[in-house]
Amino acid sequence: MTNYRSLVGQKIKKVSSNPSDALEGQVWYNTTEGKLKGIPQLQAWSSGGNLITARQAVGGIGTQSANLVVGGYVTAESTLVEEYNGSGWSTGGALPAARQSGGGFGTQTAGVYAGGGVSPNSTATNSTQEYDGSSWTTTGNLNTTRDQTSGAGTETAGLCCGGTPNGSAETNSSEEYNGSAWTAGNNLNFAARAVNNNSLGIQTAALLVGGNSSGATSGVQTYDGTNWTTTTSLPEARISLATSGTQTSGLAFGGNDGSNIESTNLKFDGSSWTALPTMSTARDGLGGSPSGTSVAAVASGGRQPGPANSSLTEEFNQSGTVTTGSSWSSGGNLNTARRFIGGTGTATAGLAFGGFTTNPGVNNNESEEYNGSSWSEGNNLNNARRGIEGFGTQTAGVGVGGFPPPGVKTEHYDGSSWSNQTDFSTARQNLFGTAGTQTAGLIFGGSSTVNTESYDGSSWTEVNNLPTALGNARGTGTQTAALSMGGDTPAPAVTNASAEWDGTNWTAGGNMVLPGSKMGAFGTVTDGYSVGGSFPSVTTLVQNYNGTVFVTDASLSTARDAMSPASSAGSTGMIAGGDTGSPSNATEEFTESTEVVNVRQLTTSVV
Repeated sequence: MTNYRSLVGQKIKKVSSNPSDALEGQVWYNTTEGKLKGIPQLQAWSSGGNLITARQAVGGIGTQSANLVVGGYVTAESTLVEEYNGSGWSTGGALPAARQSGGGFGTQTAGVYAGGGVSPNSTATNSTQEYDGSSWTTTGNLNTTRDQTSGAGTETAGLCCGGTPNGSAETNSSEEYNGSAWTAGNNLNFAARAVNNNSLGIQTAALLVGGNSSGATSGVQTYDGTNWTTTTSLPEARISLATSGTQTSGLAFGGNDGSNIESTNLKFDGSSWTALPTMSTARDGLGGSPSGTSVAAVASGGRQPGPANSSLTEEFNQSGTVTTGSSWSSGGNLNTARRFIGGTGTATAGLAFGGFTTNPGVNNNESEEYNGSSWSEGNNLNNARRGIEGFGTQTAGVGVGGFPPPGVKTEHYDGSSWSNQTDFSTARQNLFGTAGTQTAGLIFGGSSTVNTESYDGSSWTEVNNLPTALGNARGTGTQTAALSMGGDTPAPAVTNASAEWDGTNWTAGGNMVLPGSKMGAFGTVTDGYSVGGSFPSVTTLVQNYNGTVFVTDASLSTARDAMSPASSAGSTGMIAGGDTGSPSNATEEFTESTEVVNVRQLTTSVV
């Protein structure tokens, strides 16, 4: 066997346990296990936070961790812009006019979007806008109107090529951008359209991959700042794909072969194409990361087989770690379907109680216990209620408020039965916010009130008020570090505001991605989750707060509101029941994204 010394001139270290600070490519001998181990290079896609709005024919600008998705088609051309921070999406400054299939290039804070089809009927435009990280400014027009066009380069040295002028076949023209104006460049070797994310690189070293040239083509063209030449073709024809990287180290992924939407991912090394791991879901008309790399790319939105607009985001990485994205999975069903339900506990030891059992509804007093896979009947509440809230654990839980009046009821659960406790001061219902434990809890808002009350396990104390009266808000955290999210101000107005509680006062937090009410919630002030809810229509959207900003995360499988508050334990969570158009008994479980060093056994041979 060839040893490590002969390869790199270094000895292999003998260690009793795997090092915690090992790097990609490092090799060591584990004396405890008697095995040679190392961290190999890993290439894989993982899920990222979903787009706020599913759409196709989007523009993609930037890198994996600082990306823009621009415009696109929802049910018509869109002005929507979303920003990605490497974890999830938030709302960016809207385009001045609705459009799709334009050419994007540059960065998240110095981006350019040119051409595309404008509303109505996707009429080709020559309009060009620059993005500064918050808003768009109209700048010099293209010399040729073009839809389904492509872009590459930077804000001050960009390129736009191909596309479809109004009423014409695909064009072979290209243009160069200097930060304020466009000038004609030399023509492509062959005309192409359906190329809005098909190019990568810089103005003087660009690559245009595939496209529609009287049918889907496998042709690839390179630009040297003066002329276009053909280079090694794709293994198969492809239109409406996305790219990342440079002319000599780039990726091309997704797209359509003219008949089928694809999930393939190909790497170009300047002379040949190599197949890499595919995306989990086939998509075309998706956004890429043209300013990214061949080892760090993002694929967002697009059109899935069906066809249907997609909100999916996937990240491609080449590293020594294995990344598993956040996800929701189905859990065991409640025995009784219900909405406006209370809940507490963890994802493996949860509690659900009260709610509506029919539509329009009869108040319910049943409680159920969750063991991580199934629900079993527990003893009933003393007071049948809907719009009830909870905090604590499965064996030391608190159920508070609800309807019917007086809406001040407090009950304790000890793992087997409920007992009435001291009523709180301000009657409230409508899913007000709660946080904490059985002996250190907090309630706030509800029924359009600003009142906040603190609980010590036996009595309630009025403390400082919320900044704004809220109903149907959601809260999470502890008695001394709580987060209030969204709500009605008053109904039916819905807010995107959050507020943070420090044990004494409320202060404004970051705004939610979208306003909402009747959500589920779990987590902390610095890692809090808003789940589903009404915006005002019922949604699958999940939003994560890091103490400063909200971004999207993996979406629920089924849109719902008025569900059991999401119970949590560390990076896991669970929601149950709710309103999906009718009372639901479905349970979904959440697992937060993780990264694990990819240590592998290389051989059993002794060094």
